[in-house]
Amino acid sequence: MPTESAAESSQESAGAPGRGNRREQIGWYCYDWANSAFATTVGAVFLGPYVSNLTEQAAGPDGLVRPLGIPMDPYSFFSYCITISVVLQVLFLPILGAIADYSSLRKRLMQIFAVGGAGATMLMFFITDETWWLGGLLFIGANLCFGAAIVFYNAFLPDIAEPEDRDRVSSVGWALGYLGGGILLALNLAFYLLRDSIGVDTELAVRINLFSAGLWWFSWSFVTWRLLRSRDTAKALLPGETYLSTGLRQLWETFQEASKYPHTIRFLIAYLLYNDGIQTVFAVSAVFAAAPLIQGGLEIEQGLLTMVILMIQFVAFGGALLFGKAATLIGAKKALVIGLIVWTVVVIYAYLGLKGESRILEFWILGAFIALVMGGTQAVSRGLFANMIPRGKEAEFFSIYEVSERGTSWLGPLAFGLVNQMTGSLRPAMVSIILFFVVGLVLLLRVDVRRAITESGNKPPAVV
Repeated sequence: MPTESAAESSQESAGAPGRGNRREQIGWYCYDWANSAFATTVGAVFLGPYVSNLTEQAAGPDGLVRPLGIPMDPYSFFSYCITISVVLQVLFLPILGAIADYSSLRKRLMQIFAVGGAGATMLMFFITDETWWLGGLLFIGANLCFGAAIVFYNAFLPDIAEPEDRDRVSSVGWALGYLGGGILLALNLAFYLLRDSIGVDTELAVRINLFSAGLWWFSWSFVTWRLLRSRDTAKALLPGETYLSTGLRQLWETFQEASKYPHTIRFLIAYLLYNDGIQTVFAVSAVFAAAPLIQGGLEIEQGLLTMVILMIQFVAFGGALLFGKAATLIGAKKALVIGLIVWTVVVIYAYLGLKGESRILEFWILGAFIALVMGGTQAVSRGLFANMIPRGKEAEFFSIYEVSERGTSWLGPLAFGLVNQMTGSLRPAMVSIILFFVVGLVLLLRVDVRRAITESGNKPPAVV
């Protein structure tokens, strides 16, 4: 780690935000660039189908696999692993956030979980037909580490940017995340498609791609460690207490003090709803696109669908930057309102349009609109929330932000699945998602942003 000057150490102990600290902002951006490889190459494309296929091959005569002696359908195994990883995040992230804020270990914890997640991802190279269960186990560990490191990463935002600059910095980080994840995914897809011509079998090609995501995550993170400084001020432990017991006590105190920040909580609830809608669209769009026409789908073949996913990654890069600029000019709340209106129109059009021979062209256009608002609304939400957090509790509040997002992200898919089951068509199921955007928008309109920021003891930006 680099040696810090006495002046730097003095500034850090004071906990003052870095004014225009371009060097640290670049380091912060690099972590978004680094960890997005896990979300795209591993989470979105390669690991789920690969593990499910291996699990199916490992099934017994009754068609079931039995990890730890528990009978389950092969195609349910990976879904259960996702659920377990989310439950672990809900249990542990708030405690880790409270410990980080109290112990001055925010940067160190971020390093530990980032290296752990990247290491677990690189070990996915060893997932074979004999070790199919390892795919689920490594994903649980990697996804838990992925979520934990993001909590500490987000908590640095108030340190490296002034209030009026946080929307821009958040948006640039989000944009570079899409770009980095998209570049590696494009390289991995090219390698996968050319595997036969270079003499690599399908299984090995997937394993190499999984390893590359962990290596990308691990390698680029070192730029972050080099440039990003810790400003935490350690607090002495009370007699007989540990960081764990102190973290639990501090977390409980924060929940008791939630009534002091009513508009911050209102914004958080609004975010949970409309972000659930965003996550649902992203999760079910591939199912909707690939499903037969008779089921309300589009019958788009896998190769074309993969190209659309890649297009979304790169257009989302520009969308995040665009919304960051809009938030600076008209305020974060107005930018979010515009984004949620676009989301609502997109879902309505998915229900009414996308029919006939033009449906593929329309799907490309709709995908571009999704890309424009997807990264932008999430990036601006993060920047706005950073202004609403009491000083000294950044990791703790961002752990609640992250856990709440993940803990409720099953509501949208559940509504989608139930409506599809009741109607027998994916079209009405798409309509069910509109509710999340509309209710989230209504709650957002009732958030007094300036009051939320001042209640948290922070300085409002020039345009709110």
